[in-house]
Amino acid sequence: MKVYIETERLILREILPTDVEGMFELDSNTEVHKYLGRKPIQTKQQAADAIQFIRKQYRDHGIGRFATVEKSSREFIGWSGLKFNTGEKEILNDKKDFYDIGYRFMPRYWGKGYATESSLAILDYGFKELNLELIVGAAEIENVASNKILQKIGLKYINDFPFEDKIASWYELKREDYETMS
Repeated sequence: MKVYIETERLILREILPTDVEGMFELDSNTEVHKYLGRKPIQTKQQAADAIQFIRKQYRDHGIGRFATVEKSSREFIGWSGLKFNTGEKEILNDKKDFYDIGYRFMPRYWGKGYATESSLAILDYGFKELNLELIVGAAEIENVASNKILQKIGLKYINDFPFEDKIASWYELKREDYETMS
C-alpha cells in the first residue's frame, strides 16, 4: 500500500518496519498510555509486532494507521489514521466491522494541533478516496483533549459506553454530513 498524504506541517505515510525505534519510543511511554489502559509496551519486539499488525491491516483492509512525520524536523512523531475494527482484537461499544479514526503522538508534540491537522486529512482520504459511508471515533471520557479533537473535526457524540474499567465516548461522522461540512 503506497499512501502519501501531505498537510501543511505533516507527512502521513505507511508505517514501515524501519519505524520500530519511533514506535517503541511512542508506545513505551506511560504518559501516552494514560488513557489507553495503562499498558505501555516493554520491548522493541512488541513495537515490531504492532507495526506488523498495522501492515496486515493494509493488506487485509486497504487501510491502517499512518506514520506521521513532522515536515520541519523530518521526525517520526507518532501515527494517525483509520483502522478497520473487525472485533477480532476488541469490540467497542458492542460494535464491530467499522472504520475508526485515531491518533497517537509523542508528548513533546502534543498541543501543536497535529492531531486535528492529521485527522482532517484522514477524514478527507476516508470519505473521498475510500468512499467510506461512516467513520467513528472513541475516547475515554477523562481524555478531554481527544474528546475535543473528535468533536472539532466534525464527529458527533452518540453515547458513552464501558471500556475496560473506564467509560468512553463514541462519536460518528457520516459521509453525507461530511460533504455538507466541506
